[in-house]
Amino acid sequence: MDKLLAIEGKLLRILGLAWGISCIGMILIFAIVRLFSVTIDALNNFPFFWYHWVILILVIGLMAYSEGYKGFQKSFSPRVAARARYLYMHPQPIMLLLAPLFLVGYININPCRQRNIFLLTLGIFILIFMVSFLAQPWRGIVDAGVVIGLTWGLVSLVFYCCKVMGSQPFEYSAEVPQPKTKN
Repeated sequence: MDKLLAIEGKLLRILGLAWGISCIGMILIFAIVRLFSVTIDALNNFPFFWYHWVILILVIGLMAYSEGYKGFQKSFSPRVAARARYLYMHPQPIMLLLAPLFLVGYININPCRQRNIFLLTLGIFILIFMVSFLAQPWRGIVDAGVVIGLTWGLVSLVFYCCKVMGSQPFEYSAEVPQPKTKN
């Protein structure tokens, strides 16, 4: 009976992580596909002059560095992977159910980081709203950079999630608040 409960517990942990990681991945894939179509529309249906190409290259470089490398590879993806490992090692039914929110850092994270995550999310929504008013080909140019950054982010997320499930130590913090000790 104890062996059956252990197998059940491990299965629930795996399902919780699969739910959380796949949800985050699907959101990224949805955004990549949607924005890629806007970029293709700009490239196929609007004339590009030399300055459009220069700005396209600059935007792609800027977004690859700031969103892909700095945002995803150096911050978001390792934190999500570390939180996935933490959730697997310290399963709680409610956290497994809310795994996407937990992994991203909306819940059960250090208050300062949580505030920053909510502010970043608000900023992203504001930028999405503002970019939606850009005329083509400018919107396609901006979206091309975002597609590069999000694709970099998806690849780094898969890389870190595979790495964290290995047997070697993972050097990134899950940034979970530590329980307060009573004196």
